Amino acid sequence: MRKRALLLFSGGLDSILSAKVLEAQGIEVICLRFVTPFFGQDALFDPEGVKERIKRKYGLRVELHDITDEYIEMLKSPPHGYGKYLNPCLDCKIMMVRKAVELLPTYGATFVATGEVLGQRPMSQRRDAMRIVERDSGAEGILLRPLCAKRLRPTRVEEEGLVDREQLLSITGRGRKEQMELAKRFGIEDYPTPAGGCVLADPILSERFREILRRYPSPDANDFLLAQVGRHFFLLDGSWLVIGRNQAENERLKGLLRQGDIEITAPDVPSPTAIWRYAKHMELKGEVEARFRRYVKKGPREFKVEFKEIGPSSNRLCTT
Repeated sequence: MRKRALLLFSGGLDSILSAKVLEAQGIEVICLRFVTPFFGQDALFDPEGVKERIKRKYGLRVELHDITDEYIEMLKSPPHGYGKYLNPCLDCKIMMVRKAVELLPTYGATFVATGEVLGQRPMSQRRDAMRIVERDSGAEGILLRPLCAKRLRPTRVEEEGLVDREQLLSITGRGRKEQMELAKRFGIEDYPTPAGGCVLADPILSERFREILRRYPSPDANDFLLAQVGRHFFLLDGSWLVIGRNQAENERLKGLLRQGDIEITAPDVPSPTAIWRYAKHMELKGEVEARFRRYVKKGPREFKVEFKEIGPSSNRLCTT
């Protein structure tokens, strides 16, 4: 019988290596990449491209699952609290492992694996925290951490012979030397440098996200993606103004426009693009225009500022 595992896949070196360690035992690995506006954002914009790139570079099959709605609800009040900023690391891991357990029958898999390394992350990869994740996610006995398995008690997966424990690893701590040596053994040379891929741990963005959660009862993925672009102004009437800082951000803002937004431009001079969101009336139009004008590179003459409301189709603009 073909042995198959679902692996939580971030795209980082640890998850790549975990997949390769299992594949070396003849286990088929399906990589689950859970997507939200806070991590894995590239897959929201180009899902097929992301899957194709990982397949081409590492030979891995990736399945994408957008968990944004449930994640935002959890983010409002995570049972195990936040880290230093707005990062609910423990509840995040519990949610993803639980989702993977639920998907086992869908993919015909028998256990879940992760790229976790004991002691690498202070909040979610302590021994006690890893035990909590296993318990609260419903994955007891079927959650395997291939890179540090020998430092943990054997799982049912190992005891029943689905995985050979002797071929698993005992990596611990925050160093990367062992992972880099393992990558060489598997012929993996092009891999991401270690960095925090979750913007919830960013000190500036996390405060902006808190403001969104405080102000708006039902924020969605677009709101949190918008929060990561441009200059931001939260106005007294509850509306929100975002002004692009360069051409790349201007293009990104145009891609985030949605029905009800007001797009602001100065078409006759070099200018940023701005989005005015949640504007219930136009009483603050003068203030908004004054803020916008500060960031326009003025030409030799006066210029006009245009306000255009996005209609039912994101490609149809209605002048206000």
